[in-house]
Amino acid sequence: MTNIKSVYKAHLMSLSALMRKEMYSYSISPAFFGVALFFLLFTSVWLFQFQNYFQMGEATLRPYFVGFPLAFILVIPAITMRSWAEERKTGSAEFLLTMPFSEWSLVLGKFFAALGVVVILFILTLTVPLSLCTLGKFDGGVILTQYLGALMLASSTIALGLLLSALSKNQVAAFLGSAAVLLAITMISRIPWTMSLPAWLNAAINYISLARHFTSFEKGILDTRDAAYFIVTTFLFLFLNVKVLVLRKWS
Repeated sequence: MTNIKSVYKAHLMSLSALMRKEMYSYSISPAFFGVALFFLLFTSVWLFQFQNYFQMGEATLRPYFVGFPLAFILVIPAITMRSWAEERKTGSAEFLLTMPFSEWSLVLGKFFAALGVVVILFILTLTVPLSLCTLGKFDGGVILTQYLGALMLASSTIALGLLLSALSKNQVAAFLGSAAVLLAITMISRIPWTMSLPAWLNAAINYISLARHFTSFEKGILDTRDAAYFIVTTFLFLFLNVKVLVLRKWS
């Protein structure tokens, strides 16, 4: 039992050290401030300009959260592009793989650091609901569910971005690849609207779409099926990321 506790404590310490390293690198990167500014501007313009929020006459933030999947198409690749691609370019990835860290610790360290950056972005967006709450009676539980869904969406897209970064040779390729894939799996649910397809194909397309699974959260509804989708895809992409590191370590 003591040995198990020691191993568990060692893993937590290594994970914590890796997270602090990644968070520090984000904090001193000018790209982080650019990403934060873009996210805040995009979501605000989306709400007030494209959704004509003040003409709706309804106390809801659903139009605000509708823009989150679209913003993530560029925001998440910008956050994750350097995670492995830059390590690979500079040769530090090989150095990390020789250190006494498990592949899971390396992947989770980068994952939770990137997720921490997104949480900071979410905290910055709180100025919008806080300022609008004076104009109507909003349901706090609904807003909380909407943010929870956005966090789940972020975790899935971050895991995918990290995987594609691990498969890319440089940051530009990682950014473009991640943005293209996120654009495809976010907007794929639009296909059934423009084409007449068999029911089974429509169902398959809708199941793949990230935006489709986020729809219930936009409404403030916690659907366990959509939550399970985000959890499973997050774990799947992280698992594949680990496998990529293992193959690279022994190649």
